Amino acid sequence: MSKFILSQAIIGSHKIVTKAKEQLEKAIAEKGEDFPIKPPDTAYFVPIIYSILGHKVEKLADFKPVIEEAEKLLPEPPSEKVWLPYLGPALDAGMATLFAEEVIEFTKPALGQSQAEGIWLGPPDDVILRERGVEFTDGRAPGFAVVVGAAPDSESAVKLAQELQATNLYTFFCGHTNGVSIAEQLNEAGVELGWHTRLIPFGKDIYSAVYAVGFAARAAMVFSDIPPGDFRRILLYVKNRIFAFILALGFIDEEKYATAAGAINWGVPVITDQNIPSIYPTGICLYEHVVPNIPIQEMVSKALETRGLKVEVVKVDLPVAYGPAFEGERVRKENLFAEFGGTRTPSFELLVMKPFEEVEDGKITVDGPDLDSLPAEGGKLPLAIVVKVAGSKMKKEFESVLERQIHRFVNHASGVMHIGQRDVNWIRISREAYEKGFRLRHLGEAIRASLHAEYGRVVDKVEVEIYSDEEKVKALMEEARKIYHERDERMRALTDSAVDLFYSCTLCQSFAPSHVCVISPERIGLCGAYTWLDAQAHFEMEPTGGNQPIEKGALLDEEKGIWEGVNEFVKRHSHGKIEQVSLYSMIHDPMTCCGCFEVILAILPMCNGIMAVQRGYTGMTPVGMSFSTLAGMVGGGQQTPGFMGVGKAYLTSPKFISADGGLLRLVWMPKDLKEELRPGLQKRAEELGYPDLVDMIADETIATTEEEVLAYLQEKGHPALNLESVL
Repeated sequence: MSKFILSQAIIGSHKIVTKAKEQLEKAIAEKGEDFPIKPPDTAYFVPIIYSILGHKVEKLADFKPVIEEAEKLLPEPPSEKVWLPYLGPALDAGMATLFAEEVIEFTKPALGQSQAEGIWLGPPDDVILRERGVEFTDGRAPGFAVVVGAAPDSESAVKLAQELQATNLYTFFCGHTNGVSIAEQLNEAGVELGWHTRLIPFGKDIYSAVYAVGFAARAAMVFSDIPPGDFRRILLYVKNRIFAFILALGFIDEEKYATAAGAINWGVPVITDQNIPSIYPTGICLYEHVVPNIPIQEMVSKALETRGLKVEVVKVDLPVAYGPAFEGERVRKENLFAEFGGTRTPSFELLVMKPFEEVEDGKITVDGPDLDSLPAEGGKLPLAIVVKVAGSKMKKEFESVLERQIHRFVNHASGVMHIGQRDVNWIRISREAYEKGFRLRHLGEAIRASLHAEYGRVVDKVEVEIYSDEEKVKALMEEARKIYHERDERMRALTDSAVDLFYSCTLCQSFAPSHVCVISPERIGLCGAYTWLDAQAHFEMEPTGGNQPIEKGALLDEEKGIWEGVNEFVKRHSHGKIEQVSLYSMIHDPMTCCGCFEVILAILPMCNGIMAVQRGYTGMTPVGMSFSTLAGMVGGGQQTPGFMGVGKAYLTSPKFISADGGLLRLVWMPKDLKEELRPGLQKRAEELGYPDLVDMIADETIATTEEEVLAYLQEKGHPALNLESVL
């Protein structure tokens, strides 16, 4: 154990707690004790304080007991003559540091200071947490790194960032070294920062590290059933389920030591390039590592080893970096070299199953002009991507599942943007990617390698044909559209009653241990990412994975969608916490929710109907709660009658809460969601005999309270008013 490190941490903690106390007193003097504290769109208040102490901070005065608690945790400053302190007091000092740093950061608005400015993003909201939470649960994001300080130079900074992106980790930046931060180095080097690239600059001060720890704290509350204030379970949850580490670059001062001590409480080890003493596990906690003297080019591999993270990286022969971290990149007009589709040119993509003898594995053909044929300033080309696959376990039903992955596989190439699918796709290639040597055949390389890596259980051979001659693209597109139509007709015939098996999704049990998602042909997974066919394909590829077949068994209640086999499966896999699930009801034994849902449904009793609100909607809803507040109620693997998380596509399904009145119960939804789903909603409305139903559904431009919704329903004659009582 290092007396130097622990002493520095305690000294730094005293400084930070004193600063927080002084800043709070100044804020109260200027704005008064009742000045509201409003973190952006969250149901979890100030998250570290809330998760550990169970204390809600809603106004400045609510920080006063937090400062008192921080002062109680502070040990005496260490003496030169005594071989103290030990780890325990230093960890207490670290937790006091995190409390104080949240006070510093969240009192900024009261003092006229911004938490987010320039490249700095400040605290993330619950919308971001839930969007990214899906990736943490299904393994696309194995964890996150917190990078503190600055690299020796911009070139080293870029290499470190690209290595972190290649491991699929999210990377949070905070703090600086002598006034320079790595986020600023990356920005000056032209590296795109933001949640979409997994490179997230929280703030330049070390205090903004609380946004990273707070992200983990909120994940523990959002995706589990652990109540705020149950600090021991919260800390263990983060240590065991949310894999994180700190990379400390450059000189480490007392405040950085104190912040690191706080992070170690959460099971977050520290890897540094500095020549400082080391700390290794002693049995008090598992990850109290401080690993020094690691060169910057070795830090990522050492951090993965220390934290016990196993990261699989798909190796693709491309002239640009490749990985999921680049999926959110946008190729903008000023950096555009070539584009395809998107109403600019004819373009489509198609994946088809073929006999073994008709597929030459690894073959990539480009038929037509390549990017070199375009003028120096770039331009447009038609494009057809035809992927032929063969496999002993491949099925016709898997074609559309694998075809949808083309979107991901192409997007993972740095400098390449892909939007849409089928014959409405849109691909852009940046000037930088072109200058590095990216050409059309590399689209095929990305698709071929990724299909083999991710779907090798069903795909044995992959051949890719790329066409850029307009006449050939148009001719092939007509054939592709026939195949799309045939698939759509097959899917329409696929109903819950037509199959003997449903599928589970338990990927989110890494966060919500009692949650079991049941996916049927007429009910998509609540995250919106998995259809019945997706789950079937994933089971074929990974028989022991998170998607398992569920024997429906005896039908117990046709109206509510209750099967004996489903109940047995859910009870077993929820560890006995859930005994019965109704697939078609949100009132009687609704399906559990993890926190990754796209939409939340809630009853509006006065209106005899229900409302729907999607993630990303930040306004108030007629039930009197925002999306974030509602999400805090229904997540964590619990059944919450009257409230339910669902995937967007479920709203257009014939089985949409059919036991409770179905689509005719829907009386309010945000306008953006209504317009996004309008084609499917309109089709269902016509099938139900109410062709004007969609326009009878209120939105936020019409009503934001239940009374206003009721008045609109009465004016329009909404059918929900004539249904039997929703309760």
